[in-house]
Formats: sequence, C-alpha cells, structure tokens
Amino acid sequence: MNRHPPHPLPHAPLSRRAFLSHSGIVLAGLAIGCARQSEAAVAGTTALPAKVKLSEFSNDGRLLRSVSVDKLAKTEAQWRQQLTPLAFEVTRHAATERAFTGSLLEEHRRGVFRCICCDTALYDSRTKFDSGTGWPSFWKPISRRNVHESTDKGFGMLRTAISCARCDAHLGHVFNDGPDPTGLRYCMNSVALAFAAA
Repeated sequence: MNRHPPHPLPHAPLSRRAFLSHSGIVLAGLAIGCARQSEAAVAGTTALPAKVKLSEFSNDGRLLRSVSVDKLAKTEAQWRQQLTPLAFEVTRHAATERAFTGSLLEEHRRGVFRCICCDTALYDSRTKFDSGTGWPSFWKPISRRNVHESTDKGFGMLRTAISCARCDAHLGHVFNDGPDPTGLRYCMNSVALAFAAA
C-alpha cells in the first residue's frame, strides 16, 4: 500500500486559448523590457555608470590626487552640441584630422593637454616632441591611468588606439618609433585635446 499521497502535477495543462493568452502576456513583457534596454542604448547611458580611477593634475603638471569617478556617458546629441563637427567625428567615431592642420601642432608653452570632452589631464607639455608626422606627439601620457589602449584593426592595419579613460574619447594612436626614454610616440589629434597653460 502506498503510504504517500500521489504528487500533484506541477502545472495543470493549459487549454489552447489559455496558452495563447499567457504567451501573449509574456511576449508583451519581454517586448517592453527590450524596448527599455534599446532606449538606454540609443541614449548612450547606463543605469549604473562604471567607476574609473584617475590621476588629477594641475596645469603645471603637478600631481594633485588620485580619484575614483563615474565614467562619463552622454548621448550622441549631447556630444554634438558640445563639440565641433570635426572634434565629434574624431573623438566619438575615431576619425582622424588631416596632418599638419591641427591647432596644437606648434603649441610649445608650458602646460597640460586635456581631453576636449571631459577635461581629464592626458599629456604634460614637457613630453611633447616634434615627430615630423603632422600631429602633436608625446613620448608618454601624464598618467597611465588616464588613458586606455585598445586594438585597432581598421584600414587593414593593426594599431594600438588611445582613448580617454573617463569618457572613451578617441584621441589617436601609439607607435614604437618615439624618442628616449620610452621609445614611444603617442600621436594625437589636436581636436581631441584642449591645452591648459601653466
């Protein structure tokens, strides 16, 4: 004799009409969720911005402090409103300004080169050199924390792209043909930078 009552079925079978009605509710819920995710993606923002550690510098290149701040995210429309058309294409879509046309190519005053999008310190003027390439060039960033490296396979080449660690603005590329002491050439777009004199 069975001492245990029979296990009830976990779910009673649904009629065709009930199944279709239930499926419609589930699909509608999924559609709303996907639409909200798409809206967030189009807006270019995230619900919880990631934190990034940066080094803050004065305009004469002195290290002030290390900070942890939210990644800066804006919509395409907001970036377009803030930037010139060329700066927008370079920083947000990884375009390149024409060689020997940048306003900062001949900038030799003492100061710091900052991100045009978020003002993060990127390069100290003491590391700037004339590379003869037509773009502002530096042999090191002001802080490795403040820049991000990524692989760029565009135009059939393999290069290392440099972007701002806080706002992901495309800045340029780094090459292994620079001067001592690093042997590196950080080849930057003028329109991606703002010079702050000491």
